[in-house]
Amino acid sequence: MASERKKTGTRPATLMKRTEILRAATDVFGSRGYVNGTLQDIADQVGMTHAGILHHFGSKEQLLLDVLVYRDQTDVEHLEGKHIPDGIDLFRHLVRTALANSKRAGIVQAFTVLSGESVTDSHPAQQFFIERYQILRGQLVDAFALVCAERGITDPGPIAHGSAAILAVMDGLQVQWLLAPAEVDLAEATGFAIDAIVAAVLNPGPSPLA
Repeated sequence: MASERKKTGTRPATLMKRTEILRAATDVFGSRGYVNGTLQDIADQVGMTHAGILHHFGSKEQLLLDVLVYRDQTDVEHLEGKHIPDGIDLFRHLVRTALANSKRAGIVQAFTVLSGESVTDSHPAQQFFIERYQILRGQLVDAFALVCAERGITDPGPIAHGSAAILAVMDGLQVQWLLAPAEVDLAEATGFAIDAIVAAVLNPGPSPLA
């Protein structure tokens, strides 16, 4: 019983330390990338040893994956049920996410750097990002399909293209904003782009570029 009480008593402290490490790793991986950012860099930020980091996460690869999960959790932690909404509310949620991202450059930087690195051969986060984009595209397709069904729109082509385009625009604008925050309004530009894409899917017609 004594050992059980000790374990229970230390668990909140352990969770706090893990969160502290995740935040430090987000900063290090965001500024230096996964390859150049070292466990010692992270350990130095939290006043631990290299071995201490491994005690909590086991390996650098596992820490990276946990950082990515931590990043995604921050997007939904304030939502009811901690999951994204459906239908038109999903698009509104994405605009609000862009506004939130404009106030947390470190997390955005980490995501941008790691997602870019993930296209390289054998990168430990590659499968994570492959699956992440598959899931997000699917969620957007479902949201579009729900709204389109209300309007009698059944063509799957624009829905698929619009879903991929929204993710591309959001990620691309984050790069521009990180490089020139005074010139790019992340929230406003994201809202403008998502509005335009949703309008194009819901109001199909001849392309102005044709």
